[in-house]
Amino acid sequence: MTELADFLRASRSRVHPGDVGFAADAKPRRVPGLRREEVAQLANVSVDYLVRLEQGRTTNVSRGVLESLADALQLAPDAREYLLTIAGPADPAPPVGEVRDQTRRLLASLDLPALVVGRALDVLAWNPVAAALFAEFGALEPERRNMVRMVFLDPDYRAMVADWPQVARECVACLRRDAGHYPDDPRLAALVEEVSAADPDFRTWWVDHRVRMAGFRRKTFLHPRVGPVTVDSQRLGVETDPGQFVVVYSAEPGSASEAALRSLAEMALTG
Repeated sequence: MTELADFLRASRSRVHPGDVGFAADAKPRRVPGLRREEVAQLANVSVDYLVRLEQGRTTNVSRGVLESLADALQLAPDAREYLLTIAGPADPAPPVGEVRDQTRRLLASLDLPALVVGRALDVLAWNPVAAALFAEFGALEPERRNMVRMVFLDPDYRAMVADWPQVARECVACLRRDAGHYPDDPRLAALVEEVSAADPDFRTWWVDHRVRMAGFRRKTFLHPRVGPVTVDSQRLGVETDPGQFVVVYSAEPGSASEAALRSLAEMALTG
C-alpha cells in the first residue's frame, strides 16, 4: 500500500485550506496543504485511520471511504480513478502483444501522423508521416521507441518540443497512471528507474504523484524542416487489443500547421 500512502500525502499537500472551508491560520503551517485532522474531518474518518492509511498500515479500504477521501482532497476524475485503482489488488501486466495487420493498414491509410502506443507510452507502430514529424522510429532500437525516453533523454526531440515542461509533466502523469494499474510490471519499473537516474525534472515530478489519462492534447513542435507545427492529438482504443491505442495528430483546417503536415506527408511519400 506504499503507492496509496504516498498518493494520499501528496494530494493532501496540494489542497489549500481556504478552498475547503478552513479559516486562515494565525501562524504559518509547517507543511503545505491540509493537516491530517482536516482531511479526516472532511472525509468523516478518524485521524488514527488516516494516519494508518498514510503509513501504509491499512488494507481493504472500502469504496465509500475512498470516495469520501477523493471528495475531501478535491481529486479530479483522473486522480479519483487512480485512487480507486491503487487501493485495490494490482492488475497483472498484460503481454505487450503484436500490432495486428488491420491496425497497421489503418495507420498506412492515413495522411496524418499516427502511432500505436502501448503501456508506459511505448511506440509499437507508426506511419511514415509520424516518422517524419517525430523521429525515424525504424532506426531506433525497440526499447528506445518510447515517448517518455524521447521526451526526457533524446536532446534532439526535446529541443523540438516548444512547450517541453508541460508535455514532459503530462508524460510523467500518464506513466504514473500506468504504474498504478501495473505496479509489478518490471519493464515499467526499469523505465522509471532509468529516466529518474538521468533527469532531475523527472525525479521531481514522479514523486509529485500527479495523474492524468492520455487523451486530447495540443502540442507545438519546432520542426527543423517545416518550422512550427501545432497539432491536436486524439487517442483511440484498439478494441481487439486492450492496452493498445491509436494516436492521431491533426491541425486546424487552413492553418500554417496543416500546410506543414501536408509538406511532411509529401516528404514521407517521396522518401
